[in-house]
Amino acid sequence: MPPRLILASGSPRRSQLLGLLGLAFEVRPVDLDETPHPGEDPVVYVERLAREKAEAHAHPGELVLAADTTVFLDREILGKPEDPDDARRMLRRLSARTHQVATGVALHDRATARTVAHVDRTPVTFRALTEAEIDWYVATGEPMDKAGAYAI
Repeated sequence: MPPRLILASGSPRRSQLLGLLGLAFEVRPVDLDETPHPGEDPVVYVERLAREKAEAHAHPGELVLAADTTVFLDREILGKPEDPDDARRMLRRLSARTHQVATGVALHDRATARTVAHVDRTPVTFRALTEAEIDWYVATGEPMDKAGAYAI
């Protein structure tokens, strides 16, 4: 009997992507401390989180897929904003600059206790944003649960 595929994420987008592939899977979000370690490189950070999520609650007969995405600028990780003012601050920092988006993906096989992981980095360039655009976007609420205070 083939192993069951578990998605260790509550992200609707990740579920949608797996669904588009025609894969049968179960969603089992993992809640863990996502605080970066002091001085941790952003790429190392997302790979570590993906691995930890994939390995957190694997049961026999399961393959667990996990991912984590972060935004970073000048090696500083920009997590989810704490409040609207923090979202505005992040968006001002990203305005008219190129930053990096890193996504770590890990697949854990409980049967072999083996985890494979990969990190993909993408440069993203923002055009200059006006204060009015930033205020409008923050008012939509979308930035509040997104790393770097934006969705693409």
